[in-house]
Amino acid sequence: MAGRGKRKSKSAAQQVNRQTKRARPEEVEPEAGSNQKVESSVPEQVREEVEHLYSLRMPLDFYHFWDFCSQLCPDNPQDALQDSVGVRLVGPYDVVCGKHTRVSTPNFHLHWRHYYDPPEFQTVLQGDTPTQLHLGYYRDSPDALPVFVGENEAKKGCTITQLGENLFAAVLLLIDRKKCERGGRGNEALEKLEVELKKEAEHLGLPLEQKTKAMKQRDRKVVSKTFHGAGIVVPVDKNDVGYRELPETDAGLKRICKAIVEAEDDEERMKAFAPLQEMMTFVQFANDECDYGMGFELGIDLFCYGSHSVCWL
Repeated sequence: MAGRGKRKSKSAAQQVNRQTKRARPEEVEPEAGSNQKVESSVPEQVREEVEHLYSLRMPLDFYHFWDFCSQLCPDNPQDALQDSVGVRLVGPYDVVCGKHTRVSTPNFHLHWRHYYDPPEFQTVLQGDTPTQLHLGYYRDSPDALPVFVGENEAKKGCTITQLGENLFAAVLLLIDRKKCERGGRGNEALEKLEVELKKEAEHLGLPLEQKTKAMKQRDRKVVSKTFHGAGIVVPVDKNDVGYRELPETDAGLKRICKAIVEAEDDEERMKAFAPLQEMMTFVQFANDECDYGMGFELGIDLFCYGSHSVCWL
């Protein structure tokens, strides 16, 4: 198999920015910019319940964004942005407003999860488009805060696009997109919302850039973009142990998956599986030497390809 040409070899990586590569994902949390002194109106008991049910830490902007939408539409904060921007507050916001109590056996880890969403992606805003547009927090580690807000359109594929460090930044980008779509017609409501959103973000000390300094720092620690494009960050120690490249390019791996999916019968499919079986052997060798990132990358890629035939491995 050909080497993965899109990344530097291990020896080259040791010479270029080796120090940043060693960083663990929990070190790459959003930089301090939010105003820690501004309290959210969401009761502490509700916050604890959200984090308990999801087993995830939620950033402050999650609760502040609920406050913002509550000011816009006190009777129904979840639909405060529906008419203007075309998104609803969903996922953990259903817990904030108590909807989860109406379900006997809820599965919070699948709640509002779309077809291509990896476990690292937690949906919090749902669009009204036929492409199944949705926004969510992306984490590099389950015990860390999100590193950015991402966007995916499940009907189009697995790509996750970065939309800033917090929900205010992400929605601001959606507002700009809506204004461009309308071509300057009927933008009064959007412009008013934009002013209010920027004012609240400034009050909270939240950055509104699509790519913040903290996000750029994380980009330097990404070991592979993977099929979804958001990238993965894995712990790599001072001896460069923790990750090694897959012995195949993205394009090559997609060709292998395509051959498996399009096989006409089981015999042909088993033959098409041979390159993947070989890669699994390499992953086992990597695991034996504590380079766990290799298997993580392969698993994410196979999941993002989106075929049950491939995931059968």
